[in-house]
Amino acid sequence: MDHSHHSLAEDLERMLATQSSRRQSLRWLLASAAAVPLASCGGGGSGGDTAASTVSSSTGSTGTTTTTTTGTCAVIPEETGGPYPGDGTNSNGSGIANALGLSGIVRSDIRTSVAPGSATAAGIPTTLKLQIVNVGASCASAAGAAVYLWHCDRDGNYSMYASGLTNENYLRGVQEADSTGTVTFTTIFPGCYSGRMPHVHFEVYPSLAKATSASNRVKTSQFTFPMATLNEAYATAAYSASSRNLASMSYATDNVFSDGTTLQMASVSGDPVNGYVVTLTIGVSL
Repeated sequence: MDHSHHSLAEDLERMLATQSSRRQSLRWLLASAAAVPLASCGGGGSGGDTAASTVSSSTGSTGTTTTTTTGTCAVIPEETGGPYPGDGTNSNGSGIANALGLSGIVRSDIRTSVAPGSATAAGIPTTLKLQIVNVGASCASAAGAAVYLWHCDRDGNYSMYASGLTNENYLRGVQEADSTGTVTFTTIFPGCYSGRMPHVHFEVYPSLAKATSASNRVKTSQFTFPMATLNEAYATAAYSASSRNLASMSYATDNVFSDGTTLQMASVSGDPVNGYVVTLTIGVSL
């Protein structure tokens, strides 16, 4: 698929990216000081040391990236929402693109658009299970928090923005965390477009009631997938364009993940035939 029309968007995403290589160094320092690895996030409960350690890296165009550790978890890095957030902060050419205000956007299955759209995204069935933990409360499960999540389709296009998809909103949805701090989305495995390693965007909100305006978000970030999973998924015929795009990229050259994926690498089980289950624990400060 020709992604030449993404060139401006890719430039914007690179400009918006706030990461610096210094953040990786900070992670190493924090890992040395902590009693357990930063990558390990405790789910549920409130055990562990309650003392907090905060270190700030350089300030970029979107502010200061801060990594905070409390007990056995760490705040996931702040990342750019990219040029296709659909959260009311930019336009799609026809007006403000805001999925948060759509009736029916609070849902678990995000494969089919809600009105005014009706299209369904095809691809490998994938279940995303994200556990939100509150670093400011000794890694306790953030029950009642909300997550707005979005990603591209198997062809690398984003609903609400790509040509022919401005009225569609598939692969976008909002979920309220359950008593264990977990949100679950039924979706498809995202494709890989030129210029970025495969990824999923998300925003965390203090509550479902506040997940109606981007001004209330407390964290914007992204996560990615193991290379073995990417190679396996993209070996299927429907993802052939993704396979070609992936061949020219790596985590080391990605403008978001080049400084490390310690807190942003999801665990994956399953296969392309039966589908994937993706899990990640996400530390935020509420």
